[in-house]
Amino acid sequence: MNDFKNFFQKYGGGLIGAVIALVFACTNLYRFMIAVIFIIAGAWAGNHIQKNKESVKEKLKNFIDKM
Repeated sequence: MNDFKNFFQKYGGGLIGAVIALVFACTNLYRFMIAVIFIIAGAWAGNHIQKNKESVKEKLKNFIDKM
């Protein structure tokens, strides 16, 4: 029993993550999760661009000039 406890303490997070990933894969919830990630990433990018407008303009200009 002590070996199982040590095993679960060491690898418990990975096992729980694998079970959650398996449930997402079997129920097609991964599509929902991808959509949520894109929404959060878009909101973060918009907020970042709004707050750092001049810096983003300069970086974008430099990137276009290199192309």
